[in-house]
Amino acid sequence: MQMKKSFFKSAIPEGRAQLAKVIRLAGDVITIDCAAQILGISRTHTSKRLARWVMQGWLRRVSQGVYVPVSLDSLVSEHVLDDPWILVPALYKPAYIGGRSAAEHWDLTEQIFNDIVVLTGRPVRKSIQKHHGAIFTVKHLPEDKIFGTKPVWRQHTKVMISDVHRTIIDMLDDPALGGGIRHVADCLSAYLIRPDCDEQKLIEYGERLGNGSIFKRLGFHLEGNKQSEQLVTACSRRITKGTAKLDSAYLCPRLVSRWNLWIPQTWLPAPLRD
Repeated sequence: MQMKKSFFKSAIPEGRAQLAKVIRLAGDVITIDCAAQILGISRTHTSKRLARWVMQGWLRRVSQGVYVPVSLDSLVSEHVLDDPWILVPALYKPAYIGGRSAAEHWDLTEQIFNDIVVLTGRPVRKSIQKHHGAIFTVKHLPEDKIFGTKPVWRQHTKVMISDVHRTIIDMLDDPALGGGIRHVADCLSAYLIRPDCDEQKLIEYGERLGNGSIFKRLGFHLEGNKQSEQLVTACSRRITKGTAKLDSAYLCPRLVSRWNLWIPQTWLPAPLRD
């Protein structure tokens, strides 16, 4: 019996056995540091071994030091991962998925976007990045501004995403993250009728993020909504002296002085749901 076990063990090439061990223990995404720990060898030797497995077609390099296993149906060069969210921790940690991508997750919109919005504490050289066939829109955020997130499990990987309140605040902070201010207004409208809508949480997050433009945009959008009068008042108390644009992507020649907000000449906001 011992001879039979020994025979089967030796029948598997050592390199293949090591690869199987790395894939089994590392999970969906393999980094050099993780593989080095599993194999018990130096980072330099691990890097060379991973590169060899890439050459042999068992792994695919997603980014510097980041790899994913190659399944039999993913041998084409432009194969897109079934769930590219699993790449976010390895590529951008500390980071979370936010903006319009989080709005889709929390059912704030029915629109489908072809990119994944990521806010990261790492330096960002390019705001639009492509990895393994997926498009990522990336924005740098100081690490102390990363809060209001929740973990979600995708395959075997824990990915952080902005909670529904932080999602709204991020899109008010930077409407481009939300796909433009008109889409942000639609998402805000959907948020207000959710059972977990929390106006105090919006104020808390807005203050922690520290951008006065958030309250200008939020108060402007909610003005006239009887259900949100207290929130409008809270926003007006937090108006800063400087002016801001409703959305920097628009030409905004008209100043709404009570909110210190420049808006498009013909702006007609979508009606908020009561």
